Amino acid sequence: MVVFLIITPSLMLPGIHQEATQIVALAAIFGFSLTVFEYASTYPGLVEFREAPPFNRIRFFSLFLTVFLLSTVVRGTVDPTTFTEFVAAIGTLIGKAIDFPYSPVRLIVLMLPEGATPVEIYTLRMAAGMAYLISLVSMAIFLITLRLTGWPKRRGGFNVWVNLPMFDPTAGGDVVARLERDARFNVALGFLLPFLTPALIKAATGLFGSVAITNDQTMIWTISAWAFLPASLFMRGIAMQRVATLICEQRARNSAKAAGGAMQPA
Repeated sequence: MVVFLIITPSLMLPGIHQEATQIVALAAIFGFSLTVFEYASTYPGLVEFREAPPFNRIRFFSLFLTVFLLSTVVRGTVDPTTFTEFVAAIGTLIGKAIDFPYSPVRLIVLMLPEGATPVEIYTLRMAAGMAYLISLVSMAIFLITLRLTGWPKRRGGFNVWVNLPMFDPTAGGDVVARLERDARFNVALGFLLPFLTPALIKAATGLFGSVAITNDQTMIWTISAWAFLPASLFMRGIAMQRVATLICEQRARNSAKAAGGAMQPA
């Protein structure tokens, strides 16, 4: 499924050059290898919440849906069908609804160079609106899942070592306080990133030259990352706060058991 995600734009878009195909194939092989090695291993790796579904599943399907729909929109500009026109119509409505002053969609549209055509502006606005809405829906689905299933403890204990490989519980300080601090940082960064990314890209354009956002594949992956990364950080922050809450609840139960045992007569 990871391989299919990576090659989706190349499969759907016409006129892909051989060099681009080779790069996509190399990226697909790397993604396949990383996923297999991570999920086949019993030890921590790079992927967080590996044994706490459906955290990574929600993130994956959110990214896949974004890439697929953006590829559909771009394909519709050269090979229109009923499905591509339907997706484009929905994307147009969403893009216009979210495109107001100082909104993330308006900022992403302002990244285009001065010579951008109306079609490029229209396509980018449509893609940004659709991707941003998908990210919001994915966060809502994760919150509903967390509330309904009691994530992450529905399948037994939660292994912090495996599911949070980058978090060292022995680094010093109270674990709960550090988890809550990291959770607040991730949520704050997830909120600011949609606004900061266009500004950073615009600044980099002035230093290193214009960014080829009008290239189809570049546009698809840039907009997908722009919408997916903040949502992923939001969900990571919520998940870490949930883990901190579970640790506090476990400490309270252990304290109650210890107090109850101390009160029993010898």
